[in-house]
Amino acid sequence: MRIVLDQVLKRFGELTVVDRVSLEIHSGELFFLLGPSGCGKTTLLRCIAGFAAPDGGRILIGDQDVTQLPPHQRDTGMVFQSYALWPHMTVRENLAFGLEMRKVSAADRVRRVGEALEQVRMSDRAEYRPAQLSGGQQQRVALARALVVRPRCLLLDEPLSNLDAKLRLEMRGEIRRICKESGLTAVYVTHDQKEALSIADRIAVLNQGRVEQCAPPEELYQRPCSRFAAHFIGETNFIEGEFLGVDGARARVRTAVGEVLVNPGAEPLPAAGTRLSISLRPEVLRLGAAPDGAPNQLAGVVEESVYLGEMAQHGVRLGTGATGVSLQVSELPPRARLAPGTPIHLWFDSEDAVLLTR
Repeated sequence: MRIVLDQVLKRFGELTVVDRVSLEIHSGELFFLLGPSGCGKTTLLRCIAGFAAPDGGRILIGDQDVTQLPPHQRDTGMVFQSYALWPHMTVRENLAFGLEMRKVSAADRVRRVGEALEQVRMSDRAEYRPAQLSGGQQQRVALARALVVRPRCLLLDEPLSNLDAKLRLEMRGEIRRICKESGLTAVYVTHDQKEALSIADRIAVLNQGRVEQCAPPEELYQRPCSRFAAHFIGETNFIEGEFLGVDGARARVRTAVGEVLVNPGAEPLPAAGTRLSISLRPEVLRLGAAPDGAPNQLAGVVEESVYLGEMAQHGVRLGTGATGVSLQVSELPPRARLAPGTPIHLWFDSEDAVLLTR
């Protein structure tokens, strides 16, 4: 069941929280709304669910315009950050309650509750109450309660934010498995970049109520379209420069640490003399002597070095004075900490740099 957002607008007084957002979420897609606090992602999800009425635009679920419909007529399943389970009911009763409200027969209720519990692997906890369950188990029950009514789409509002790090990792895979096995279209709100990158089919990055970029995780990480997208999705380094032109298949950029060659990216190219930024992920900066003929060879000194187990992260200063540039470099696998002041050589491939004009 596809979902279409057509110029959706939502204001609270003079404040525009969702600013004419247009998106098409494909049938069966696990789609993420990602962004910092206050960017409008939860408000947009509430508009889809019917808990907030947009001030402009349309929302379609399938071919039906649901913009003016109340939540109970949209056939969506909602999973809340707080789980919102009835504390006095057992797990089985929590799931059956929504079916009773929909006048589902007793025999069908028993069957559908059993199927939903099996799907989230909670059949052995059917007679427990929420207080007897761990946070991860409560989240599974909340997911099963949304699934048992057989919604047209599933809406998830930061469902893992109350779990510890280990449980979050476990539940990421479980949520993707359940959504894909059910064939559901799911819209998932989070501010956690790793959560989004690890399980999304596509991600819309929101910034001040607008869509900054919408793309699959790999494209979003490797080819961000703006400084905001590059900075918000993972870590990156920015080197400011001036666009000089194209030399064969590579763009020439003058920077404070010398001229570098980078992948020009998508057309159109900026005019010569345009000021821009180069985005370099810490892991694409390679330590040591570059191969013969490799571009973008740089030299600097270590400012700080941190050992993180699976990798080491080094702060490197290129150049001196006010025109110098500090970069974060990830070394995988790590060797050891480098002493501050250690001279160091590094280089990067033109394909791993991204030109950003905004």
